[in-house]
Amino acid sequence: MNHDVFNGDADGICALHQLRLAFPATNNLVTGVKREINLLKHVAANPGDEVTVLDLALSQNRDALLTMLDEGVKVRYFDHHVSEDIPDHPNLTAMIDTSPDICTSLLVNRYLSGKHLIWAVIGAFGDNLREAAYKAAEPLGLNPQQLTTLRELGECINYNSYGETVDDLYFNPAELYRIMHRHENPFIFVRDDGVLEILKHGQTQDMALARAIAPEYETPSGAAYILPSKPWSRRVSGTFGNMLARANPGRAHAVLTQRNDGTFLVSVRAPLTTNNGADLLCSRFATGGGRKGAAGINHLPEDELPRFIQAFNEAFSTAP
Repeated sequence: MNHDVFNGDADGICALHQLRLAFPATNNLVTGVKREINLLKHVAANPGDEVTVLDLALSQNRDALLTMLDEGVKVRYFDHHVSEDIPDHPNLTAMIDTSPDICTSLLVNRYLSGKHLIWAVIGAFGDNLREAAYKAAEPLGLNPQQLTTLRELGECINYNSYGETVDDLYFNPAELYRIMHRHENPFIFVRDDGVLEILKHGQTQDMALARAIAPEYETPSGAAYILPSKPWSRRVSGTFGNMLARANPGRAHAVLTQRNDGTFLVSVRAPLTTNNGADLLCSRFATGGGRKGAAGINHLPEDELPRFIQAFNEAFSTAP
């Protein structure tokens, strides 16, 4: 049995979709909500199995990865999150690039020499890398309306990944991948399956509730919002952060969603003008990590909220 292990967001799904269009395989799918990134521990791999990992921080999966490698499992690892000390092991093929304008879908596109570029563009749009997505799309020769459709699709697939559990989501990411994987052409997927319309409608309703929330903390260089412990809050946290970042590109943003256990789920967006610093900020906290432009903390205890706000202000106090 071979295994495909992927982040349940747009980048992870589109990366796997490209890879399996190029190299068809009916593998065991292991995925979850966007923030469930330590997925390798759930893989029951045996010696001789092959595991493909997409869009999951190696630092959060290191122990399970090392165990697999030492047991004779071959692993291909595609990712763009900060990762130090990548293991040097004969059973590991690591394709990791932490550049701020790269995502896993674009890495897979590079690996496939552009064979299914259009899905990499969708993944980049979903990862809020609009400039990189538009640049990558240039060889496709698409018109503005087609590009808008790809952007909306990527953003909506990504929106579907936010939640505390898959019960918060409109589609289980594994099922969404299966639906999407029936189509090589994204425009036929949009036309025939109705997924985009379902997600657009849900996102519109959730975003209306989010826009009614005023910032809890605000300075010229950053703003932090606190959302209540509701399913819509858990769904909208990342999308809301992306919207705030685009509306105020010179300012950093943090969206803190109250969890049922009393902790906060934190989503941080660095200023788009610098696209830097979110990973370093979040990595200062026990369950934090991510990439330079966008990062998060899975469980921030309530009593650490003042420390986070202080660190947030210090991290981005020099933002233009």
